[in-house]
Amino acid sequence: MSRIGKKPIAIPAGVEAKLDGNVLTVKGPKGSLTRALHPDMIVEIADSEINVKRPSDQKLHRSLHGTTRSVVNNMVEGVTKGFERALELVGVGYRAAKSGNKLTLSLGFSHPVEVVPEEGIEFDVPATNKVIVKGIDKEKVGVIAAQIRAYREPEPYKGKGIKYEGERIIRKVGKTGKK
Repeated sequence: MSRIGKKPIAIPAGVEAKLDGNVLTVKGPKGSLTRALHPDMIVEIADSEINVKRPSDQKLHRSLHGTTRSVVNNMVEGVTKGFERALELVGVGYRAAKSGNKLTLSLGFSHPVEVVPEEGIEFDVPATNKVIVKGIDKEKVGVIAAQIRAYREPEPYKGKGIKYEGERIIRKVGKTGKK
């Protein structure tokens, strides 16, 4: 039995969960999320908790059990607290600025890079070298943060680029030169 899958998900006060077939809708103080779950998974909404069960011990059902529970838990957590992912810009002249709801990045290219947020995503720029991606959908927040990081991935020699906060870049030794 999946240790993660068998844990019940507590529904906090102010959060409403509805199941229509295999489509789960969770509404909370920060917004609403809707997701189609795998039709084989059994999702039960009791008084103030959600339980995810699997119909059999087939490999597919075992692999979906914990994943489905984690997805539902992230939905409940997203509408109550929300998610954020912090990025750091490392390099001379690398800057971030927020203009309206758009994010403008100066990354050493001949032009500034503008990132327009998807619906439900917002950017916060506390410093010129730090960007925070916020939203209620954990998957969207992670995808947008990865797309921003992909504009200038950190390189291993000087460590320049866009990296996640707390990410450790494994550094390489450069050329030593002839003697």
